[in-house]
Amino acid sequence: MDTVTINAKGISVSLDLTVGHIADMIIESGARRLKPLHRAPWVDAGETLPPDLPRGTVRLSGDFLCAPFSRSDVEEAPLHGWPANSAWDVVDSGATDGGWRAVFRLRHKVMGASVDKIFTLRDDHPFLYQEHVFSGGSGAISVAHHPMTAMKGGGRLAFSPKRFAATPADPLEPDPARGRFMLAYPGRSSDLGHFPAAGGGTLDLADYRMDDRREDFLTLVEADHGGPGWTALARQAEDDLVLVLKNPAELPVTMLWFSNGGRDYAPWSGRHLGVLGIEDGRTAVGHAASLGDNWLKREGVATAFALGQDRVSFRHVIGALPLSGGGPPRAITTAGGHLRLAGAAASEVPFDSEFLRIGQPAAR
Repeated sequence: MDTVTINAKGISVSLDLTVGHIADMIIESGARRLKPLHRAPWVDAGETLPPDLPRGTVRLSGDFLCAPFSRSDVEEAPLHGWPANSAWDVVDSGATDGGWRAVFRLRHKVMGASVDKIFTLRDDHPFLYQEHVFSGGSGAISVAHHPMTAMKGGGRLAFSPKRFAATPADPLEPDPARGRFMLAYPGRSSDLGHFPAAGGGTLDLADYRMDDRREDFLTLVEADHGGPGWTALARQAEDDLVLVLKNPAELPVTMLWFSNGGRDYAPWSGRHLGVLGIEDGRTAVGHAASLGDNWLKREGVATAFALGQDRVSFRHVIGALPLSGGGPPRAITTAGGHLRLAGAAASEVPFDSEFLRIGQPAAR
């Protein structure tokens, strides 16, 4: 059994057990079936791929745990670590009062720690509630979620308050023979609507345009606002709103990966179109960089969890709603068992407002 599917009323989620990636997620809304997550076009194509690809790239889909994020240069492992590239086992899966809960365990250890992935679905909640738990181990580990969505007609983003956005020193694809990018590297702005562009001028980070062929990566640092961290994407052709939520005390940065035909080599081959990674994490780029002196630490931002405690955990939420009002919300709040969206068309939906542990101290 390579894939396992769990269900609650109005939602189903499938996990690819060979690599720990979410293979599919379907949310029922009236007569509609919303599918907020992306699956790379080569995964089910049966084609021959380059032999040196990490297993997580071969099976790239949905969302997965990165531990560490990016380079595994402290403990030997593939890109994004063993949680994104190797097998998971089902430890427990069963109905709960009003939903379903499943626990998966990574076969590999990470820095000596065992790793559990916990999925919770609730009846009539259009959200997947996730928790990852590291037990034991030593040293420290950087982590990130890696949810990816895709658009056929572009979209518009909105965010919880951020201190600033910044690109690293070098673009993902610096060689014009292999790919292209649009942002300045390095670059920085506290105004997300005016980020420095590679060719001069500025770009609006909230605007995802399908005619912009690009491969860009940047980090958004959460402001101190006391609520959940969130990213909302209004997908135009899909006519829905993709939502990603976190606790900023646990995952203080959100990394955006714009992947829209910006890589010309296999397996990307210019066909990885309209994809946006919304990657909430506690990390710099690479494990060694996350543990050492890095630019985020100098900004007062934590970039790893210390292991060796009995238990280190962090939580995350992904969901989708029909698009209302034509654009993303201006604000999102969670309280009293509901998630409330403020904007052109205010609305609220059922939500476990205690799940993200907002206001509670995170592990160090």
